[in-house]
Amino acid sequence: MFCKNTKPRALLATLSLGLLLLAGCASAPPARPDDLCAIFDEKSGWRRAARRAEKQWRIAVPALMAVAHKESSFIRNARPPRKKVLGMFPGRRPSSAYGYAQATDEAWADYQRATDRWRADRDDFGDAIDFVGWYLDRSHRQLNIPRHDLRRLYISYHEGVSGYRSGRWRKNAWLNGAADRVAATEARFRKQWAACRS
Repeated sequence: MFCKNTKPRALLATLSLGLLLLAGCASAPPARPDDLCAIFDEKSGWRRAARRAEKQWRIAVPALMAVAHKESSFIRNARPPRKKVLGMFPGRRPSSAYGYAQATDEAWADYQRATDRWRADRDDFGDAIDFVGWYLDRSHRQLNIPRHDLRRLYISYHEGVSGYRSGRWRKNAWLNGAADRVAATEARFRKQWAACRS
């Protein structure tokens, strides 16, 4: 009788371990994060999610993916690094940014209210890429930034609508450099996307 009970337990433990390992692999960042075609070959669900977001928000797939690339390097549970206290102890994080889109608690709550997507998660790629599209579309509508001007859209993404309106970002060399890098990634992704779509 004891032997009969241990086999199902061992099997259950093995299956549980296998599912945990599979879940870890499923959420791993893409092996080649600088190649849009390779990303979508590896993660076909991401392609479908990005195309849905493009259709919904009219922001091109390469732009959506360039923002996610910059924000999290496609790391599911990315967070800003903690500040050090006394140079050695982990302190608070500089913001509540989390997930693929590095959405803050406040911005994510705005997204959930605006889209009625209360079950959306920041560490779910489909939800996060939809958030990126929603946010860039909102910046387009509220700030009159053209949908194709990813450099300025990214600045508004980073600074928020009121931060963008303040204009302080014009003197922020780091942010302007980051926006240039996002625009360059988008241009590279656009070429790759044209090739792998055909």
